[in-house]
Amino acid sequence: MTKRYLNDLPKIGIRPAIDGRRNGVRESLEKTTMAMAHATAQFLTETLRYFNGQPVEVVIADTCIGGVAEANMAAEKFRKEGVGVSITVTPCWCYGSETMDMDPHTPKAIWGFNGTERPGAVYLAAVLAAHNQKGLPAFGIYGEDVQDAGDQTIPQDVQEKLLRFTKAALVVAMMRGKSYLSIGSVSMGIAGSIVKDDFFQEYLGMRNESIDSTELLRRLELGIYDEEEFTHAYKWVKKNFTVGKDQNKETYKRSEDKKEEDLKTSIKMAIIGRDLMIGNKKLADKGFIEESMGRNALIAGFQGQRQWTDHYPNGDFMETILNSSFDWNGKRAPFLMATENDSLNGVTMAFGHLLTNTAQIFADVRTYWSPKAVERVTGSAPTGKASAGFIHLLNSGAAALDGTGQQNIDGKPVLKPFWEITDEEVASCIEATQLRPASTEYFRGGGFSTDFTTKGDMPVTIARLNIVKGLGPVLQIAEGFTVELDDHAHLLLDERTDPTWPTTWFVPNLTGEGAFTDVYSVMANWGANHCVMSYGHVGADFITLASMFRIPVNMHNVPAKDIYRPSAWGMFGTSQIEQADYGACKVFGPLYK
Repeated sequence: MTKRYLNDLPKIGIRPAIDGRRNGVRESLEKTTMAMAHATAQFLTETLRYFNGQPVEVVIADTCIGGVAEANMAAEKFRKEGVGVSITVTPCWCYGSETMDMDPHTPKAIWGFNGTERPGAVYLAAVLAAHNQKGLPAFGIYGEDVQDAGDQTIPQDVQEKLLRFTKAALVVAMMRGKSYLSIGSVSMGIAGSIVKDDFFQEYLGMRNESIDSTELLRRLELGIYDEEEFTHAYKWVKKNFTVGKDQNKETYKRSEDKKEEDLKTSIKMAIIGRDLMIGNKKLADKGFIEESMGRNALIAGFQGQRQWTDHYPNGDFMETILNSSFDWNGKRAPFLMATENDSLNGVTMAFGHLLTNTAQIFADVRTYWSPKAVERVTGSAPTGKASAGFIHLLNSGAAALDGTGQQNIDGKPVLKPFWEITDEEVASCIEATQLRPASTEYFRGGGFSTDFTTKGDMPVTIARLNIVKGLGPVLQIAEGFTVELDDHAHLLLDERTDPTWPTTWFVPNLTGEGAFTDVYSVMANWGANHCVMSYGHVGADFITLASMFRIPVNMHNVPAKDIYRPSAWGMFGTSQIEQADYGACKVFGPLYK
């Protein structure tokens, strides 16, 4: 498989900790402790994959860790092997601060075996206390039910914590050292596209790269792209996509010849946008060695509006096809590109993608439709999940074609990792989409938008990262479902805004309290004009990840039993866990500061 980024994929390091007393105690535990490490490694490699579909790689310390010397030996091995995630496992008492992982930037978890023969739980409590005292937050894993000594099975509740921790920890490790690439600058005064380099550096361990939009123009005009790939891509688009109705007034419609040139430019922009992110060896063959190297960008953002789109075709097709799980070259992991260079939504896309390995839906949080308003406009009140009202998610660009909901499992709409998507599902996603000539009211330079409607009854999570002066970054989360409206209602409501854009009707799960008192409250408390929609109810994974970055969560509807944060968070209070989260994040500060 072709390596996408310059950095190697981070590995998971397993640290088998042991009671260091020789002449009987340690010797009796060696086999059991190392077996626990191998069972953990096997479970993770069989269950988790990286974004590229490869099983995660696990490194186990060469020896059990009974004290400082072996802890350092393990740390050195992990450094050489590229370990980015640390999991300590033990069935027994060990010497806490002597055996702990001291790397300040590596997310850490400790699984203390719940057994009565040897006090693994005592070590867990001791070493977590050491982590907290030293300011190195760690996640505790302790099974609810007592197991017999030597039992190598991993209980279900332990599995859940191992997976929740490891998925989030791998995101932290994968983002470290990557770039956010701004193509252009601030779009229409949108705060999220005022890129805060201190945030990227101190919280995420990422660097910021920036180019002017004229670089895109230079590559278009000088042919700095693979012409063979463009020819292939153009034929693929012409064969597979339907061009829908042009909604523009006759005065503002572009000629058919001009629209065809717009389509060609849009495809070239997609190729160039990808090349800007990760490079393209074929450019070196054309003499463009510098351009061939790319920016090692995990995320990019395209300003587009207005300076570019007032004169050139918009970036909607580029954003949509890059964010999708497939293109003319076949199925592959999405390339994350944020509309309007909204870097904070771009980061949220990275969170969602790396947690789930699926494409993300970038959208405006456009309109709250109350039942009363729906009935006034359509003549009938909404029913089912939509009966309490819903939110219209809509944006001209960046909504991945996976968002059509045309992938399925057992007949139910889903979003899948690219390696699970069938060729038939790719065709269905495209068939459910129309390329629509762009509204020249918004985009004077023409171009194409993608028009589709997301299928209903999908469990989804919307999320958004915001930055508040004096507070820093905060994350908000809303789990819920997509819904479908009847054709009459859909057309009437969709036509009230730009109907050439992808539409998702979203209903949050309500708790009857705070921001989730009702659907209106969710809309009213949303922190910005954009959100990211991920497949599945994955809010708990977002919360765990946010705690690793020391980003507090100001709004969520995740059940309390599913919230999993480092042990230290409990020391800031257990009855008001939202405030405890704020306190812990403030005290520990950004991960890389």
